[in-house]
Amino acid sequence: MPARHFRLGRSRTGLGVFATRPIRKRTRIAEYKGRRLNVDQALKAENRGNRYLYEVNSKWTIDGTGHNNIARYFNHSCNPNADTFIKQGRIFIRTLRNIKPGQEIVYDYGRDYLKNVIGLSNCQCSRCRKRRAKRAVELREKRKRKAARLAGKKKTLRKKSRKTVRKKSGKRAR
Repeated sequence: MPARHFRLGRSRTGLGVFATRPIRKRTRIAEYKGRRLNVDQALKAENRGNRYLYEVNSKWTIDGTGHNNIARYFNHSCNPNADTFIKQGRIFIRTLRNIKPGQEIVYDYGRDYLKNVIGLSNCQCSRCRKRRAKRAVELREKRKRKAARLAGKKKTLRKKSRKTVRKKSGKRAR
């Protein structure tokens, strides 16, 4: 593999990997390294709270908890610019499109990880943050419309109740 095209830095979700120079599409940029675990060992590690497990196949899982495994710092995104592929039992990360300097390199961890570990409503990728912000604006507007509608109904009810009170007391309604 060529010299590193990226650096480790602070991202929205903790530590992340950022491009230091332009990276071309389909460039292999890192390998996910670590101990190989069988199914039983992987289950024990997962039950202990290990979040750096990458399943190679139905028999083997790679434990990427070691800090020398730079690939553990690639964050999740629902709109990824990188992807993983497995070749001869090894896991590599490559770019899906051209990446500009300063841009965070992210890949999709998969639906299971998103649902069980991150949480569907806790994803911090740009796509999910925009979707949540748009939904919040829509809900605020809906609440405003509902409040205005209820205020209008209350106003008409008050007018009606005043008219009935005036009629009962014998005064003329205006």
